[in-house]
Amino acid sequence: MKARKNKKLPEFEIIEAAIQGDTEAINYIVYYFQPFINQKAKRKCEDEYGRTYYVTDEYMKRRMETKLITKILDFKIQV
Repeated sequence: MKARKNKKLPEFEIIEAAIQGDTEAINYIVYYFQPFINQKAKRKCEDEYGRTYYVTDEYMKRRMETKLITKILDFKIQV
């Protein structure tokens, strides 16, 4: 999350468009959260020689992206 400190947040218009179902805006927000999703979808694996390495669990990554998209579409802005 340290890398995101200097990253500009999505503009309100993009968030508003994503809530209304604009696919480009939704893709922008999903792309914005890709580093976080990739970090959380890492899984520790060990090969037959005992070496440990981390791989991205694609199933978990897709589940998180799907959950993000459904929450974007369910989000309500209250003024």
